[in-house]
Amino acid sequence: MENVKTISLTRENTKVSSGRKTYICIMKILMALSVTFTCAITIFIIGYVLFKGIPNISWELLSTSPSYLSGKIGILPDIMNTLYILLASLLIVLPLGVGSAVYLTEYAKNKKLVGIIEYASETLSGIPSIIYGLVGMLFFCQFLGFQTSLLAGALTLVIMNLPTIMRTTQESLKTVPQSYREGAFGLGAGKWRVIRTVVLPNCVDGVITGCILSVGRILGESAALLFTAGFAHTLNGLISIQNGVITSGLSSSGSTLTVALYVYAKEQGEFEVAFAISAILMILTMIINLSADAVGRYFNKRRSS
Repeated sequence: MENVKTISLTRENTKVSSGRKTYICIMKILMALSVTFTCAITIFIIGYVLFKGIPNISWELLSTSPSYLSGKIGILPDIMNTLYILLASLLIVLPLGVGSAVYLTEYAKNKKLVGIIEYASETLSGIPSIIYGLVGMLFFCQFLGFQTSLLAGALTLVIMNLPTIMRTTQESLKTVPQSYREGAFGLGAGKWRVIRTVVLPNCVDGVITGCILSVGRILGESAALLFTAGFAHTLNGLISIQNGVITSGLSSSGSTLTVALYVYAKEQGEFEVAFAISAILMILTMIINLSADAVGRYFNKRRSS
């Protein structure tokens, strides 16, 4: 009888009160409304930009350079400059960010120094991009003598995206179980071999995530590039030979798609072209993100097999 009374009392105590049920119901409704509102806003913005931009995209717009004499509008130089800056930034920031994360997680012994570096990287990630543009103009363009060029813009974007790559990779490295490392050490593998063959393959997701976030910020950046890369609609070759001297198009100034979007919308009032550039940026971002996700899935499948 005592056991039966104890069970009945426990059931009575575990019953949810009506006030608690009301609270849970209200919170579920609020969360559902938040998710619905966020998804609706995102779908509306993407749909509106594509609806207004895609009809204004033409082959002439994509394949020609602008001419102020004939009044022709083309964004081929802006597309190429965007790709140049994107590739140059990723080629520099990925090794630096991943290498820094590996050192801080696997090699660094001074925890205070690691904490200071992590705090500094988090602080850098919150600085407005216009500040990066001013610092890039003073340091890369004037102090180092790069002048206003795509290379100065790419290096400025490297500094902007380095904290993102470093922190996402570092957090991904921390998720790798310590038993994986101990098992590899038990088999006689060295420190670098363990990192290269065991740790890094298990944190590809974090590197891909940082890469996707960096691509989105690089493609959407305009304030910093106005001060460092310029806004000239000139078609620069990646490598060119002038008077027997090999030069790179990165040493010339040029506008990216976001800078061209600002110029056409704010300075010239060409809103049809601005919407077309917005649609191209959105499509380009989705293509690059899907490609990065496909690469991550490939490495995960290869690792599991």
